[in-house]
Amino acid sequence: MDSRRKFLKKSVLGAVGLGVFKNSSGGDLGRIGNAQTSNPIVISTWDFGVAANSAAWGVLRTGGSALDAVEQGVRVAEADLDNPTVGKGGYPDRDGVVTLDACIMDARGNCGAVAALENIAHPISVARLVMEKTPHVMLVGEGAKQFALENGFAEEDLLIPSSEKAWKEWLKEKKYEPVINIENRSFNTERLPGNRYNHDTIGMLAMDSKGNLSGACTTSGMAFKMRGRVGDSPIIGAGLYVDNEVGGATSTGVGEEVIRTVGSFLVVELMRQGYSPTDACRQAVMRIVEKKPEIAKNIQVGFLALNKKGEYGSFALQSGFTFAVCHSREQDRIEKGEFYYPSEEN
Repeated sequence: MDSRRKFLKKSVLGAVGLGVFKNSSGGDLGRIGNAQTSNPIVISTWDFGVAANSAAWGVLRTGGSALDAVEQGVRVAEADLDNPTVGKGGYPDRDGVVTLDACIMDARGNCGAVAALENIAHPISVARLVMEKTPHVMLVGEGAKQFALENGFAEEDLLIPSSEKAWKEWLKEKKYEPVINIENRSFNTERLPGNRYNHDTIGMLAMDSKGNLSGACTTSGMAFKMRGRVGDSPIIGAGLYVDNEVGGATSTGVGEEVIRTVGSFLVVELMRQGYSPTDACRQAVMRIVEKKPEIAKNIQVGFLALNKKGEYGSFALQSGFTFAVCHSREQDRIEKGEFYYPSEEN
């Protein structure tokens, strides 16, 4: 057994040294982490990460901390009324109530989270205060709202007209039918007719000029979800994990499967063992494929990772996952993630 472990370790390290990995079909997964950059750097999920990265870069380029950068970055997505998957523009649950989830984690391993938060537009900032002002990691529901109000956050109705319209349309059939990669389709109120709905999050990872890492993750969760449902996004180790000695990871897609594999923590631990960011994300996706193949074919889950060297990468169940990159040489770059299942569109 010891000999086999040594052999496997040498095989992995040898692949890392070469910087090339193969997918299940023998295709090249790309060079380690897609790129190696000098810090600072910020990466985030989906095309709408470009605007979020821009805000984060405004903090990083002036010597600001990665923690401040990720908070300010994802607040852009939370405030975007044209984004029905995050924040104030998010679609409600099946009872017509918008509930928001978020978490944040810094370079020292401190973390905070909120879940099922109502009537507060910026859950990421509430999550940061949970981290900084309480002995707890997560507050939920009415308790999270009370804490936010006590700390100066304004209460407001988050069910905007376009979201209410989509919800009333969904009520006609009340059918639960995920649409893979709908996050990257043009945002408008007509794109989800009838029973079609969306689900997703923005996850962001940053490294500042001092080489410190932080991450943030925020979402409105699955549209028309059951009342009280919480996915992976606010759960440390599932939707987000950061270890300043190794790197950070975040996830996107159907959160239940990410929770079952403790996905972001798994990605970071694989990077600790020497895996590249891309291949660490791939291994986390393969856990889902191996455990739930009948489910994996019909959902999207993607992981995005950044290591201490500034190398980054991603891997998803389905084709179509994209992420945004911003550093000194690239300000609004969008990259396509590696994937296991090709979609019909590809």
